[in-house]
Amino acid sequence: MKILVVDDNPTNVIIIREILKKEDYRNIEIAASAREMFAILGVPDLDPQVKPKNSDIDLILLDMMMPEMDGIEACRIVQTYEHLRDIPIIMVTAVGDSKKLAEALDAGAGDYVTKPINKVELMARIRLALRLKQEKDWHTERDQRIQDELKLAALVQNAVLSLPVNDRNIQIDALYKPSFELAGDLYAWYPLGDGRYGIILLDMMGHGISSSLFCMFIASVLKDTVITYVDPEKVIQELNRRFNQLHIENQLIQYYFTAIYMVVDTRFKRIDYVNAGHPPGLLFRGSGEVVKLERTSHPVGLFDRIDAEPQTVSYDGESHLVLYTDGLLEAVDGEQEDQLNFLVNHLREGHSFEKERMEEVFFEGEAADDKCLVWISLKEGAAE
Repeated sequence: MKILVVDDNPTNVIIIREILKKEDYRNIEIAASAREMFAILGVPDLDPQVKPKNSDIDLILLDMMMPEMDGIEACRIVQTYEHLRDIPIIMVTAVGDSKKLAEALDAGAGDYVTKPINKVELMARIRLALRLKQEKDWHTERDQRIQDELKLAALVQNAVLSLPVNDRNIQIDALYKPSFELAGDLYAWYPLGDGRYGIILLDMMGHGISSSLFCMFIASVLKDTVITYVDPEKVIQELNRRFNQLHIENQLIQYYFTAIYMVVDTRFKRIDYVNAGHPPGLLFRGSGEVVKLERTSHPVGLFDRIDAEPQTVSYDGESHLVLYTDGLLEAVDGEQEDQLNFLVNHLREGHSFEKERMEEVFFEGEAADDKCLVWISLKEGAAE
């Protein structure tokens, strides 16, 4: 433990240093003024543009009455530097004015001792301050480890997302912006042969660690489910069965997810889909007509069985299809109908994916919920 003693009176410094040495605190630094203290702490110029150095000081004993700059003002300046705020400061003062002491505590000091210094009192307050510092450091290190693990988990989560597809008859792209490190949205697509693609977008209830873990579970069974069952009705029912296999006991929250799963057949220009409680997909036909892929069943995971009624729509010429999660709607002010009209107006221009424009319109700024947009360009081709 390293203690910094800041006092312009050499006699006071000698007294405090001897008390500390007798208690086996020998790692001590001395500063005769506030400016010397700032230099030791790594902020000699007090310039907010200059990046401060890391400090190894664990505790500051700071005299309240000093020339040039008193201890209260010095304490207030220390608090302006984020990396120094966790260093406990004990004011050493001969002033008995309660208003001054309150001002020192308001400025960021954690405690105070009065002169003449009582050895027992001083050491009790030092031990308390250092114990609290150790506990705070432990929590800070633990939080940093958690943040590092969350970043790693986010990389793993992103790795399971499908890569863009650019085939002769179809192009599939996505934009994704989690509200936290981990998110509850998931998209995927798989080639099914004969010009068909299975495409899914789902939105797990909530966001953060729990939702992301459920998403990773679904991702682990998704490919096998889509390849095995193919048909939208059977895929949604199988996902419902697998999700309910988790058997979460004593849960206070009912977890579920909304999803829209579809099979796009580029040969026959047909889209078979099931919308399980998800916001409506938007099909922009080459003729200019906009078709909403409305909900056809309740969300996945609410009940043991799910009645997933499949629907079919067709497209003509060059068209495009947009799927999105409700975080995209919630980013727009107004009622749900106004939000949907806003989406339609900004998504109908052109059938090609314009990433920069989509980011500017829908993905700028902070978001309270995860945002995801999947764009499917359906290219010109003769139906068989």
